[in-house]
Amino acid sequence: MANLIFDTLMRPWRKSENVFLYLQDGETIRYSTFFGRVARYANLVTELGLEPGDRLAAQVGKSPETLALYLGCIQAGVVFLPLNTAYTPAEVSYFVEDSGARVLVCDTTCQKGLMPIAQACNAQLMTLNEDGSGSLPAQASLQRADAPVVARNDDDLAALLYTSGTTGRSKGAMLSHRNLTSNARVLKELWQFEDRDVLMHALPIYHTHGLFVATFVTLAAGGSMVFLPKFNLDAMCSFLPQATSMMGVPTFYTRLLDDPRFTADLTKNMRLFISGSAPLLAETHRQFEDRTGHRILERYGMTETNMSTSNPYDGERRAGTVGFPLPGVETRITAPETGELLPDGEIGVLEVRGDNVFNGYWNMPEKTREELRENGFFITGDLVQKDEDGYIQIVGRGKDLIISGGFNIYPKEVEQVLDDQPGVLETAVVGVPHPDFGETVVAVIARTSDDVVDLEQLKEAVTAKLAKFKHPRKYVVIDALPRNTMGKVQKNALRDEYKNLFMQ
Repeated sequence: MANLIFDTLMRPWRKSENVFLYLQDGETIRYSTFFGRVARYANLVTELGLEPGDRLAAQVGKSPETLALYLGCIQAGVVFLPLNTAYTPAEVSYFVEDSGARVLVCDTTCQKGLMPIAQACNAQLMTLNEDGSGSLPAQASLQRADAPVVARNDDDLAALLYTSGTTGRSKGAMLSHRNLTSNARVLKELWQFEDRDVLMHALPIYHTHGLFVATFVTLAAGGSMVFLPKFNLDAMCSFLPQATSMMGVPTFYTRLLDDPRFTADLTKNMRLFISGSAPLLAETHRQFEDRTGHRILERYGMTETNMSTSNPYDGERRAGTVGFPLPGVETRITAPETGELLPDGEIGVLEVRGDNVFNGYWNMPEKTREELRENGFFITGDLVQKDEDGYIQIVGRGKDLIISGGFNIYPKEVEQVLDDQPGVLETAVVGVPHPDFGETVVAVIARTSDDVVDLEQLKEAVTAKLAKFKHPRKYVVIDALPRNTMGKVQKNALRDEYKNLFMQ
């Protein structure tokens, strides 16, 4: 029995002297050196008592050590659970308890706040800082630079990623070796990545885009990455001349366009700009092409499916669409109420089937059955329309998901916090257009009788319980929420009413 991710994406490069990572401080890390670190972490997680299939949760900053830890877990057969660094201790507590993680890794600055959580969940607490220090790397440095490769079935889990839930309870998407490897192989070929490619990587690595798409496509090709801790205009402009490709969210592109240093000359070595995680405005497409001569390639995916569609590498990259299904991926459009197939041109729910589709939700068999059909099609909840040329356009999200700066926000999670506050009768949280983030969060609050709503108190409650990217950027207090004849809150009316709040 083999280990698919290791055999496909890691084994070919273990002894390569090619540069894998270019770091912001000028340091370079070669493949051979990096995979020595990977082996040390593989040995360490085994020494910590983790067995194949056990979970390791990590709420840590982006660094080469974090990436080595993840791949070390793959080599040791351990399931990696990356956590957004903005999550509060209350949110982390749920993830660790629900997943049964036996080890929790955090930044030293968070150690005190997370210690009670680790103890309550019987998890070992280790530290890993963005600069490479901490108890975990210190212990890893004492391990051997070679390690056995633990055999795993293709359908065994490689990672567990939690997505926000419409009911407020997050769901753990189970991603297998087959899911992640198949997607990397397909995207490498489709987007024509080679070993000479240098990918500009300024994405976080606690979600699919940065951890699996960007990193795994690079590994599939044996290429290099400019591995920046986060988006930084100075660093981006400094490294772009040596890069050949870039993956980013719409916010990256709008901010680059706002900088006069970002010119056609700066991007003359680039062959491909890719955007995802949120819709890219048609105006951004136009401005980018006018400035650089490059046409951004948009694609579509989600945690449960990895990447599912893409605009073509060769051919028209059509603004406002996410292109065509990837090779090996089946898509269909169905009626939201009945699940019946709809003809091209009609708006319906996108369903996806293929090796890219996840195994189901952790400890949620009923939710899995609701969203993953017996025939293998996953119901994305996204409303789409296919044009006469076959291009797929995302026209809405049936689950009211808000995507702000590439981060997924489910309104229900924010609404539950606000509804518990004094003076609040009920709330409706909606996403509205934002020139920088694509969408941003607006909270519309109906007060109880004539009570005065203390907005500062609301903001304090949100700050204490939710990650910053989920915070409403605007609070609107009204007498009553609009409803239809069935009594359902009309969020579409609220989105329309406040759509120009940030676009003037």
